[in-house]
Amino acid sequence: MFSGSIPALVTPIRNGVIDEAAFRDLIDWQIENGSSALVPCGTTGESATMTIEEHDRTVRICVEQAGGRVPVIAGCGSNDTAVALHHMQSAKAAGATAALLVPPYYNRPNQDGVIAHFIALANGCDLPILLYNVPGRTVVDIAVETMAVLARLPTVVGVKDATGNVARVSAQRAACGPDFCQLSGNDDMALGFVAMGGRGCISVTANVAPRLCADLQAACLEGRYADALALQDRLFPLHAALFSDASPGPVKYALSRVRPDFPAELRLPMTPPSAASRAAVDAGLAHAHIV
Repeated sequence: MFSGSIPALVTPIRNGVIDEAAFRDLIDWQIENGSSALVPCGTTGESATMTIEEHDRTVRICVEQAGGRVPVIAGCGSNDTAVALHHMQSAKAAGATAALLVPPYYNRPNQDGVIAHFIALANGCDLPILLYNVPGRTVVDIAVETMAVLARLPTVVGVKDATGNVARVSAQRAACGPDFCQLSGNDDMALGFVAMGGRGCISVTANVAPRLCADLQAACLEGRYADALALQDRLFPLHAALFSDASPGPVKYALSRVRPDFPAELRLPMTPPSAASRAAVDAGLAHAHIV
């Protein structure tokens, strides 16, 4: 269903308010530069500090501005099953293609709880579900065996895997079948992830380097691994720099370098990246020949 380079979109904020015009410009730029789908309201989009109204409005703007040119995978995750279901229903009404959903964070449910959460969501809304396994943030891992159970639900179509363990690709292919769509959640591992059977990457770096990330994914999917490796070498310092401080601080700073009118403002508790992080981003952008 999904493949290629898919940016986990940042949300531009100016004077404490979401800058809708800047967000629309970002969406157009992403599509023009080869991004194959869009993810609004993910972690990189600072969804945790959005009101429910802001969250739903941001998804609607993304769908409207994309205008059917690419799919929109709406971030809908919450540690409250009822709130996650609300976001799914709102995303479906807005015209989103699918929902990206983490297991409940903070609550730390066991695997039975994870299964019950996703069954309730699948029963409550027929929008396709892309699981988002990111135990570094949620403290809850969707175990391979659990994923096999969830993959049998008609609307669960794949996973964004940010476990940092590329062996999970093979394990999940065996458990969920080769048609289960696996997307990397880690830019620095995306080349290896696709080589093992993944189909693309939900990317932070694509916010800043959409064309290079799209070219890398195209090279991988076409089996041009020498070309992909050259792009990986070009992008790797930037991948690392964008996580040299709490995300999305570094990527917002990077975007303000690449697109000077883009606001780098963050919402508390996020604060601007350190001087060392900014220097790393500057060096990564230069190494990639972006600025």
